[in-house]
Amino acid sequence: MLKAGIIGLGKMGLSHAAIVGAHPEVDLVAVCDTSSMILDGFKKYTSVTPYSDFKKMLDQESLDFVVIATPTKLHYGMVKYALEKGVHVFCEKPFSLHSNEGEELAKIAQTKKIINQVGYHNHFIGTFRELKRLLKTGILGEIVNFTGEAYGPVVTKEKGATWRSKPEEGGGCLFDYASHVLNLIQEILGKPTEIHGGMLKSIYSNGVEDAVYALMSLENKISGALLVNWSDETYRKMSTSLTIQGKNGKIICDATEIKIYLKEASVKEKLDKGWTTKYITDFAIPVNFYLRGEEYSAQIDYFVHNVLTKTTPELNTFEQGLYTDKVIEMIIQKSKRL
Repeated sequence: MLKAGIIGLGKMGLSHAAIVGAHPEVDLVAVCDTSSMILDGFKKYTSVTPYSDFKKMLDQESLDFVVIATPTKLHYGMVKYALEKGVHVFCEKPFSLHSNEGEELAKIAQTKKIINQVGYHNHFIGTFRELKRLLKTGILGEIVNFTGEAYGPVVTKEKGATWRSKPEEGGGCLFDYASHVLNLIQEILGKPTEIHGGMLKSIYSNGVEDAVYALMSLENKISGALLVNWSDETYRKMSTSLTIQGKNGKIICDATEIKIYLKEASVKEKLDKGWTTKYITDFAIPVNFYLRGEEYSAQIDYFVHNVLTKTTPELNTFEQGLYTDKVIEMIIQKSKRL
């Protein structure tokens, strides 16, 4: 039985606490947050030990792994302290605010052979996994272009400042929303290597962008566009999609379905000429505990499995999260946001 701790008990931290706490091979022994109300709840209703100081928690508890779900500006110090303690780390996205810090953390994890993962949950959504598989078969032929999109109703009116409205704390649509899409593009299509144009647009927020638009080329010379807006109230929640156009057809994929258009039928893939739509129910990953979507449990299951078996992960490593951070820096530089 692995002993685990959670640092940061906001929306994601509490979700992770529920998933980790229900895992049959994990004992959630400690949590840490600055909110006395939340800590009092854990103290009153659970056997989990609450802490208000993450260093004290890591010093006093013999943890096998820790989940860090705090604002991005806090990741560096917390991840580094855990790594130096020899504790395996699952860190929420984005990995770091500054790539030089991320490089240091990734190097420590590699040197100490510590299992590490960044919380880009889209890679555990069955439709996106199927998209990646289909593209590897070459079913679309030569890729002409792609579009990565995300829309949602995070900021739909002027409101008071929080950490999400401060770029120095990891706030803004680029870090919080666009990072998901960039990471998907990176791992499904190829690493972005050049940003041809970028725009960070404020709609309701002061100090951060509410929309991100960028043109880019990937390492394999495929080009495409990034279109992200978290001030779109026509969406009930975040909606992320990838559209890939090839010489032999087109695929449109989001978290609920994958639509495939082929100029000619594929006998091998059992796909007809024209449009075929398949749904997440055909590809959902089975999990023991469902919360918010199987992808959230599946990513923790994957991390726990790697810790138990001492297996080097292939998905969502610090190195992969670090590269996404570097692409974010490229977009910021191209947009000339100070």
